[in-house]
Amino acid sequence: MADLTAFESVPETRREAEAWLDRLIRENRFTVSVFFPLNGAVLLVASAMGWLPDPLSFNPLLVLFGTVVMRAPLVAGVVPTMGKKALAGVLALVGYAYAIEYVGVHTAWPYGEFYYGVELGPTLGGIPLALPVFFLPLVMNAYLLCLLLLGSRADRMAVRLPAVIATVLLMDVVLDPGAVALGFWVYPGGGAFYGVPLSNYAGWVLSATVAVVVLDRTFDRGGLLARLSSCEFMLDDLVSFVILWGGINAWFGNWAAVAVAAAFGVGLVRTERFDSRLFRLPSPPTWWRSE
Repeated sequence: MADLTAFESVPETRREAEAWLDRLIRENRFTVSVFFPLNGAVLLVASAMGWLPDPLSFNPLLVLFGTVVMRAPLVAGVVPTMGKKALAGVLALVGYAYAIEYVGVHTAWPYGEFYYGVELGPTLGGIPLALPVFFLPLVMNAYLLCLLLLGSRADRMAVRLPAVIATVLLMDVVLDPGAVALGFWVYPGGGAFYGVPLSNYAGWVLSATVAVVVLDRTFDRGGLLARLSSCEFMLDDLVSFVILWGGINAWFGNWAAVAVAAAFGVGLVRTERFDSRLFRLPSPPTWWRSE
């Protein structure tokens, strides 16, 4: 008889829900952080190459589902550290993300002229409603990685903030060439860096600066560091980022972007977050096993 104890108790408190989510992520790290980005890279490249039929090609539900799953370790890691101030910061950044993207799409400032070439789910005013799911984790991943790599130097705001802003910008050096190659968004005038104009990166300096400052002022840095020390999967979303966008850029020959993705991989290794345990196939859940 199958063991169904995993489903017998429903979390009744926030702490119980957080513990349940931690356990779920730990038991499925390979699936979430390796299988999903590898599968996503294959499906996205196949879509761009015209190898998939229309119902599957760039299917927005599949894109959003895969993105949400890959974000799960970061969400599970960060949520226990959040209070009202951090929640207010997240809501402010959600509003900012929509606002700056709306201005960008409709005025070409600050990123340069561009438009979405692939449907990324429901939109409002031409902006994907899921935009915060794509944008905010980039900032948080950069912040967490810098906290680990900088060590005690991260105590100095003059060191911490520029480092995180630069890291967010480098993440876009990986993201944008791959997204342009897939056709996610299009710069009609092209660009010097694999079809991405330099104006895009100038715009990201602004976006990253605002987002990083808000995050830094509203989240408890000590709480994040404490959580990082006890939560081994907290940066698994960044592992997924390296695998997904590194693989996509490699397929399209965007080798400078691949090199930057590899550098993030090295950073994860240095923080002991990109370890061999992540590549172990998961054990069957207890409710699959016979007693």
